[in-house]
Formats: sequence, structure tokens, C-alpha cells
Amino acid sequence: MPVILHDLCGADPSHRFSPYCWRVRMALAHKGIAHEAVPWRFTDKAAIADAGTDKVPVLRHGDRAVSESWTILEYLEDNWPGAPSLFGGEGGRALSRFVNTWSDAVMAPAIARIVVSDIPAQLAPEDAAYFIRTREARFGKPLAEVTANRDRDVEAFRRDLHPLRMVLRERPWLSGPTAGAADYIAFGPLQWARCVSAFPLLTPDDPVYAWRGRLLDAFGGLARDTPARDDG
Repeated sequence: MPVILHDLCGADPSHRFSPYCWRVRMALAHKGIAHEAVPWRFTDKAAIADAGTDKVPVLRHGDRAVSESWTILEYLEDNWPGAPSLFGGEGGRALSRFVNTWSDAVMAPAIARIVVSDIPAQLAPEDAAYFIRTREARFGKPLAEVTANRDRDVEAFRRDLHPLRMVLRERPWLSGPTAGAADYIAFGPLQWARCVSAFPLLTPDDPVYAWRGRLLDAFGGLARDTPARDDG
């Protein structure tokens, strides 16, 4: 059965930047699942309406439509049991679920306050208007005000990464001897920032920076080869 991923893009259809879609793209590569990544834009709600959502990622597998990145990772693991495991067992699944929650609660909101004002410039005009309207309603202020203190906010964000940093000082991957779901989940928000903003989120002497580089180079440079604003 064909596998299709609806994947958020900017004005340039090759510019793929959703943190949640990147989790799935890395997982698909990890498991070696052939698929088509179909570009999707914020205002293209009708293309995924049958999946019961208005957000990507949406994975189609035959007549099944699966939404939400964590649900998709579990679906890939459970429906391709003969492919390399994303979790390495139920203990790894539970740990990856924790990383998923931590990433969504800590990493993504902090990164948004640093890069959100840079995103509209990457979008087609109708998507930019939608993005500005909905995100300014969410934050309750203009996007430029959200990121006005990002020189200070990035320092707080780097401190928030300390638990991640402590693990990566001792070993190359969060998931164990090889990369796995926990790595791809935490990588997604960092790849999002790299793709939409030239603002330096990490410093080169940070173990998190080196770990991100290893994931950028994984699977033949899948993540590094996408258009990005930050070349690090």
C-alpha cells in the first residue's frame, strides 16, 4: 500500500520546516519506509479534512489516515515490525513518550518565542496572512513583540536544554547506542528553528549542537539538505 506524508512547506515547496513533520520524516527514514512527501500549506485545510484534523503531519497508508506526530510514530512501529525499531521495546516507547511531552511543553514554546516573527517571510502571501493572524491571536501581541527579547530568551532556552546536554555529554544518542524516536522527537523543534530563522539557537561548543549535526547528516543528509536559514 502506498505511504503518503502531508508535510508543511513554505512558499518554496521544497522548504519543509514543521517540527512535527520532521519527527515523522526521520522516523520513516529510520524504518526505511518508501513514501511520498506531499507539500502542504497552512491554508490547504481541505486536503487533510478527511483525516479529522486541520494540522499536519498526516500520514496516509492505503485507506488509513493517521494524524498527530506521536500517533504516527506508534503507527509506524506497530505496522512495520520487521523494520528497525524506533523505540527498542516498550521501555523505550515509554521513555520516548516522556521526551515527546517534554519537547512539546518546554522546547517548542521557548523556540517559538525566539523565531516566530521570522516565519511569515518564508510563506506564500495567503499563508503569511493566516499565520500572522492566528499566531498574534495566540500570543496576544504582534509577532515582532514576541521575539523582541530573544537575545535574552535564547539564554533561558539554552539553560532549559541542560538535561538533554547532560545525557549527550555521556553518549552520542538519547535512545542508546543508535539514534531512535527520542532523538527524532527532540531534534524536530531544533530543525524547525534552523529552517525558518538565521538566529543562532545553539552555540558550537554545546554537545546539543554536535548531536544536532549528527542528525542533520543522518540518512544521507536528509535534514541538512532541506532549505534552511541557519547553516549550522
